[in-house]
Amino acid sequence: MTGPARLLPMALLLVLAGCAHQVSAAVEPEAPGFLLGVWHGFIFPFAWVASLFTDVTIYAVPNNGGWYNFGYFIGIMFLGVGAHRGKRVVYRERVIEMNGPIIDQ
Repeated sequence: MTGPARLLPMALLLVLAGCAHQVSAAVEPEAPGFLLGVWHGFIFPFAWVASLFTDVTIYAVPNNGGWYNFGYFIGIMFLGVGAHRGKRVVYRERVIEMNGPIIDQ
């Protein structure tokens, strides 16, 4: 695939995402905002496990819209699950085979 052909699926997804909107009935000014969004994003893994066995939800509805969503994103990506940095180990080995005797100079 050429360069522009690789970007076409991403461009189509961005256009599709531009059509998304939040239902106005789910937005209330006094509902959970940015800070509760950060908290809910941070506790997401635990809330998700709890939601499998109880009636705990992992996302507050209604919320105050974009700021809650942004806080939720920050909570997941920078404080919660997305903040996990794996330990990266790189092993490098070089083997040199020589045919014949080694001569010191």
